[in-house]
Amino acid sequence: MAKLSEPVRKLLEEPNFGSLATVMPDGGPQVTTVWVDTDGEHVIVNTARGRQKPSNLERDPRVAISVVDRNNPYRQASIRGRVVEMTEQGADAHIDRMAKKYLGKDQYPGRAPGERRVLVKIEPTRVATNGLEE
Repeated sequence: MAKLSEPVRKLLEEPNFGSLATVMPDGGPQVTTVWVDTDGEHVIVNTARGRQKPSNLERDPRVAISVVDRNNPYRQASIRGRVVEMTEQGADAHIDRMAKKYLGKDQYPGRAPGERRVLVKIEPTRVATNGLEE
């Protein structure tokens, strides 16, 4: 497991967007813009059952994620890793926290009726940075 340095953790804690790459059934890449979070050791994203991401991740846990500083696109981190946990537990509360972080709203406004949110915990295996003081 690769360590997330303090500058990378800060990048993940701020409202910066990530581009998450997963592997499609035919082996091709699939990239989605995501809200990102961290517990200090892992990268955490939130998705919903029935979408392409969780389907891809259940079949192949390998991912890559690029996070760019919203104020300076020359500051960024590229993280490769693997999904070590996918759970619905705590996912609804987490997406509301992410809505506060990214939208300034107390509740996630994009929730569909009957939607089942999923927390995805990614263990970094390689971290590369550009423009971040280590």
